[in-house]
Amino acid sequence: MSTRQMRMWPVFLVAVLTPIWVATVWAGKEQLPFDRAEIFLELNATDGDLGVQFFFDADGWEEITIVTPDGRKMVDIKVKGNAGVIGLTEVFSESAEPSFDELSLEEFLALFPEGEYQLFGKTVEGDRLVGEATLTHDLPDPPEIVSPEEDEEVNSAAPVVIEWNLVADPDPPASVIIGYQVVVEKDQEGEPELAFSVDMPATATSVTVPPEFLEPGKGYKVEVIAIETSGNKTITEVPFETAGP
Repeated sequence: MSTRQMRMWPVFLVAVLTPIWVATVWAGKEQLPFDRAEIFLELNATDGDLGVQFFFDADGWEEITIVTPDGRKMVDIKVKGNAGVIGLTEVFSESAEPSFDELSLEEFLALFPEGEYQLFGKTVEGDRLVGEATLTHDLPDPPEIVSPEEDEEVNSAAPVVIEWNLVADPDPPASVIIGYQVVVEKDQEGEPELAFSVDMPATATSVTVPPEFLEPGKGYKVEVIAIETSGNKTITEVPFETAGP
């Protein structure tokens, strides 16, 4: 047997044994669906990095396992201690986001293949949870922010209009832009973090930030996030500042 064939055996065994393991562990238990199960990618075009994020929700669970399309465990969570008595519900988490200088886009996507990710869990009552979430590699193009311009100084006593150009659909009709998220954050070291966030429809190209959110003489950052059908996101960031008193 070749060395390459030997390396392939563990992957093959995991893919074959996963359904057998699930059937054995959960035999005779009631099967309940997850309330929500999502997995998607977030690309920061300004910083040049990519991460994978997942969200799931179920009532009172104590164990969760997420299995990749090729049969490998991606996430394995067991709740212990006092929290294990009543269980958890919602969980959102994201991977580290290495820069493309450390891990190229192609290498990152190879770690997280497209396809159906299977979720298995157990409630505190002993019932089993099952679900699935689809990951695609359809990433939107970076939004082009028209206003404010990078490092522009704006008047904090007046509304600030965030403007961007519409992003083309990545791969219609399967993957289209379904909306935008706009986030404005105060970017001032040593001060409390403040954020203005709004979700907008796919036809939107502007958002108005009220002057009540802004302070004079401060630094801010705006993010415009394009979101496509499967939940994948691409972010563009622009810093700006408000005029001093």
